[in-house]
Amino acid sequence: MEDGPSRNGFFKKVLVLNSTSIPINICSWKRAITLVFKEKAEGLEKSKKLINERYDLPYVIRLKNYVPAPYSGVVMSRKNVFLRDNHVCQYCGKNGNLTIDHIIPKSKGGKDNWENTVVCCIRCNNKKGDKTPEEAGMKLVNTPYKPPSSLYLHITRLGPVPECWYDYFFRIGANN
Repeated sequence: MEDGPSRNGFFKKVLVLNSTSIPINICSWKRAITLVFKEKAEGLEKSKKLINERYDLPYVIRLKNYVPAPYSGVVMSRKNVFLRDNHVCQYCGKNGNLTIDHIIPKSKGGKDNWENTVVCCIRCNNKKGDKTPEEAGMKLVNTPYKPPSSLYLHITRLGPVPECWYDYFFRIGANN
């Protein structure tokens, strides 16, 4: 994958935090090094790789000055539910012929929200029908949740990311 780990083993993208330690962007490692070198940011999480045998390659940087960030709330949409669930059926784990399922069916008062919708394959959706998972004898693989930010959904498209990134996303997710 183009944005993921490179052939020489280091991750090409860097998580950018505002001065308040809230994730606001993802940038290239070159841009991150430039921001650190110009003293506009500081490296918080570093890899074991060196650039020009001198500079630590950062995984996470924090800006020294606050930058007003645009609205970072996550819009509830079909596309975003698929991103959250990584295009995998939340009942059987398969990734073909997918749709959206309401855990508690709308006919039984189920809502259109993050906690009540999951990605589901056609086969499981037909098996579940107009029942709850318990009534249909089915179990969810993962508990549905509202992603902490749209930036969090973006990292799901990058493939494997440095584990330290998740600390910053779930730290703010716990406050929401």
